[in-house]
Amino acid sequence: MKEYRGFPVSPGIARGPAFVFQGDDGFVAPSFALAEEDIEGEWSRLLVAVEKAKSDVSSLRSRALEEVGRDQANIFDAHLLMLDDPDFFDNIEARLRSSLRNIERVIVEIEGEFVDRLSNVPDPELRARVTDIRDVSRRILGHLLNTERRTLADLDEDVIVVARDLLPSDMMTMNRPRVRGIVTEAGGRTSHVAILARAFEIPAVLGIGESLEDLEDGTALVVDGSAGLVVADPDEQTLLRAEAARLRGEANARVLACLRDLPAETRDGLRVLVKSNIEVPDEADSVLPHGADGIGLFRSEFLFFRPGHIPGEEEQYQAYRRVLEALPGHPVTIRTLDIGGDKILPEFVAAGEKNPLLGWRAIRFCLTRTEIFMSQLRAILRASVHGDARIMFPMISTVEELDQALGLLEEARRECRSRGQDVSESLPIGIMIEVPSAALTSDLLASKCDFFSIGTNDLTQYTLAVDRGNERVAALHNPLHPSVLRLIDLTIRNGRAAGIPVGLCGEMAGDPASALLLLGMGLGEFSMSSPSVPAVKQLIRSVTTVEARAVADEVLGLGSAKAIGARLDGLLAGLLSERGGACSADQGPRPD
Repeated sequence: MKEYRGFPVSPGIARGPAFVFQGDDGFVAPSFALAEEDIEGEWSRLLVAVEKAKSDVSSLRSRALEEVGRDQANIFDAHLLMLDDPDFFDNIEARLRSSLRNIERVIVEIEGEFVDRLSNVPDPELRARVTDIRDVSRRILGHLLNTERRTLADLDEDVIVVARDLLPSDMMTMNRPRVRGIVTEAGGRTSHVAILARAFEIPAVLGIGESLEDLEDGTALVVDGSAGLVVADPDEQTLLRAEAARLRGEANARVLACLRDLPAETRDGLRVLVKSNIEVPDEADSVLPHGADGIGLFRSEFLFFRPGHIPGEEEQYQAYRRVLEALPGHPVTIRTLDIGGDKILPEFVAAGEKNPLLGWRAIRFCLTRTEIFMSQLRAILRASVHGDARIMFPMISTVEELDQALGLLEEARRECRSRGQDVSESLPIGIMIEVPSAALTSDLLASKCDFFSIGTNDLTQYTLAVDRGNERVAALHNPLHPSVLRLIDLTIRNGRAAGIPVGLCGEMAGDPASALLLLGMGLGEFSMSSPSVPAVKQLIRSVTTVEARAVADEVLGLGSAKAIGARLDGLLAGLLSERGGACSADQGPRPD
């Protein structure tokens, strides 16, 4: 038995034999010299192959649009853009003429240079573009050489697909009913494989590294897509644990079914809101089926992460409208563009900042690149008439920044009206509390906005001086550290004193043990990934506010994150074992 660990990108338990997929990794392009008079013929061959590749990609895009959704289809829009990119083909032609090597060899060399350049950048979004480049170039090469690309379409038994990496076209053409799980050496949480695995509801663990090289076809595997664990040749105890985890998953589905239409209300009648976080518009369709009260965080920057494409005002308007119309009568909070730091867009943000996480990012970027910010603000304002929209500014650290952002919002509103475009007259405006300066001056900020949302991922990072993307110190990133909890507590108290709602949208909100503490601290809104909603709603319906406050009073007196976490886990286990599933609409007699 051997264990492998990677990124947990698509939840669920899968068992089956390994199918080691080589894809095009073993491909070797021919290489030979050309004479000057051969160049035009080689170029003509390329143009024919490119047209065939465009036809392939267009078909894949149509299939994705029909079977999965627009955001997954957009992956292939990026491929079509590459196949029409004049700079890309100017580069190929220049290399063809200077090297006097055949066109296949030229494409392989240029692909390798792009892949090497992007594979070592720190930003995961840029690294994910490697698969787009490889997919497009190998498709062109396949047509140049008249070879059929290996696919997963012909799978005839249930398997766990194991690969160095998978291309979007591999995912779209595979025989999905036969793919029980996916394991790759490369990739991460925001890669295209991760996006499509979640869309297809296939358990997946990515980014395991080169250690997968020793796996052979047929090796028995257990994949835990929630824990990021893969076990080869599992023993009987591991198989039993996997089966128990699968049964827990089925039980959670039953909890979802019975909690979906019930409120997140404590046993003594306090109603709180449990909302979803989403990255792309198509995720809006899963919000209400999971029982959420709306969207507490729409990370709008993911609209900007398609390779080679910056969305304009109209495209953004349509995306925001799509989300709002998917949730009629439910609040949708759209966070304005948060790029920079560890979310680099080369089209906008210059590389080379010495401390990018402390640098030109989020609201700081938007207040200096006002043409981009204003385009987004106008798009949100126009979409706001189609539902219950809210707007939220990220990484506010001073009152002056908030004043500037509010001023630009009013300017955008005037521009929309001057065009004759309808906008909402009562659009709530909120801010993210994710740096210590904002938490410490939350009393001042509360007088200038309509709500707070605490972003514990960044608040923890900045409070503890821990780069959560740095594997050497990532273990120190813990939102249960007493310093972080004190800032959260201060923000909640200042928000309540000012009469504005306070929510929390970091990963902490989706953890039931942490949610128990936050409920006791007086938090009124929780926002998390949609699959986490049922467990948090169950927790809320299982306790009274008196019990939650007693938990908070006890653990806030402890001196370390480790002690706080252990105590919360123990208290949560005791409460849930005593109260059960809390699925009944009638929660029994309430305390006086």
